[in-house]
Amino acid sequence: MIHRLARIIPSAGFEGHSGGLRVGIGDDAAILRPNTGSEMAISCDSCLEGVHFHAKLQPPESVGYKSLARATSDLAAMGAIPSHFLLTLALPPEKTGIWLDRFAKGMARAARRFHMNLIGGDISRATRVLVSVTVLGKVTPGKAVLRSGARPGDLVYVSGPLGRAQLGLEIVLRGLSGSASLRHLVQQHFYPEIRLRLGNWLASHRIASAMMDLSDGLSMDLPRLCNASGVGARIFEAKIPRIVIPRQLHMPKLDPLGLALHGGEDYELLFTIPPSEVRRLSRAPGAASLKMVGEITRTREILLLGSDGSAAKLPSLGWDHFRGVK
Repeated sequence: MIHRLARIIPSAGFEGHSGGLRVGIGDDAAILRPNTGSEMAISCDSCLEGVHFHAKLQPPESVGYKSLARATSDLAAMGAIPSHFLLTLALPPEKTGIWLDRFAKGMARAARRFHMNLIGGDISRATRVLVSVTVLGKVTPGKAVLRSGARPGDLVYVSGPLGRAQLGLEIVLRGLSGSASLRHLVQQHFYPEIRLRLGNWLASHRIASAMMDLSDGLSMDLPRLCNASGVGARIFEAKIPRIVIPRQLHMPKLDPLGLALHGGEDYELLFTIPPSEVRRLSRAPGAASLKMVGEITRTREILLLGSDGSAAKLPSLGWDHFRGVK
């Protein structure tokens, strides 16, 4: 199966040296020769059938694409440029044929889009699909953006509208993804965009003071950034960019603000900047989509300020693997 994957996914073997790679697929381990002028950023992410995706509802191509995209988004959040990845794959026997080929084609699409090469990994048998991806990227020494750099007075930004992926999931769960009028709304769920160019630009220009990607929802991820920085935040409800829900989907649970605050897997960037950097931010890739949604405070509270001037603690209702577990 290793050769089957290598035929489809952009890979590097003994002869396929690229980007500092000396040994790739075909040996017991990959060997990298990092550029002395860069640091290496490394992250990993897992995707489990029945938890992160439903095999009957999600195309194999989407599972492959999204598995690599969600891991690579962590590199975007550091300002790194992706280069290589490792794939660990556990499969039931019935998914080692057509399903695997379609999975690999989706992952190949992501690898080409992000300019990455598969350099190794592991394959085993399991009762349901488990995908684990380890990604490697390069960043200029000292320029990686951490979660811990936000300071009181900094402005809080997001890189685009929030709630798109959650809306796509709701459409899929309702069995409406085949509708021609709704099909475009499931794209961020199946094939998420990630903000590599923006993340690298913010890092290389030293504009962002803190940054992370929004994988579990704004209400879950903003407290993580604030905790790492030892600060709090005030978020302005009226400034949060949200989606428009089609008329045929208007249901009580599909509230645009709720999706924006608590919906997961948007993979937009959440970042902070000093007010003095606002003018330079106008030159960032995708600047028109960047939205200021709040400000960093000295208190450790995360407050949501309503349009009527009210202030309430923002509940963390986004994705949590262990919600309810003590």
